[in-house]
Amino acid sequence: MKSINKSLLNVAAVLMIALVTFAFKGAEKQYAVEVAKTNVKWTGEKVTGSHWGTVKVKEGTLSMDGDQLSGTFILDMTSIDVKDLEGEYKGKLEGHLKSEDFFGVEKYETSKFEIIKAYRQGKEKNEYKVVGKLTIKGITKEIKFPATIDADKNVLTAKATVKVDRTEFDIRYGSGSFFDNLGDKTIYDEFTLDIDLSAKAVAG
Repeated sequence: MKSINKSLLNVAAVLMIALVTFAFKGAEKQYAVEVAKTNVKWTGEKVTGSHWGTVKVKEGTLSMDGDQLSGTFILDMTSIDVKDLEGEYKGKLEGHLKSEDFFGVEKYETSKFEIIKAYRQGKEKNEYKVVGKLTIKGITKEIKFPATIDADKNVLTAKATVKVDRTEFDIRYGSGSFFDNLGDKTIYDEFTLDIDLSAKAVAG
């Protein structure tokens, strides 16, 4: 009798685990990045000033499971655009940024960011800490940054400001960390990405 009861308890435990697992899996929601509604602004600074522009997201997918976020999105590096200059100077800077001195887009047309994990932090329910892997010019580094993330059954939106040390991705042109006597030609190692992302729920 004890053996039968023990067997029944084991079966009940297995069923309970299966039901809980199924319930959590069922809660996972998939989203596709809406590239037309997603904006990525870059800002680079140097001793004598700064420049800014945009780069387009090519594609991306995100998954929300409870308050856990994962996903991947791809940046189209050939779309690097300078917004604070016009005419000849705009064209020259865009060409330089796309060259081997910087992002080498002829060989590395895309960059990738993969979210390893994102977890809530702070007092507000939409405040997250994001941990991910950023790949630029074939080099992958882990980065961490705060973000605000809001999601419902139809739309996921996220905003974040990310600081990136370009020298970690073998982009050393004009870096005072590697070259001496650059003077006012020094370009700071860090550049900033301001991300305003929108994603739409995938049916199914």
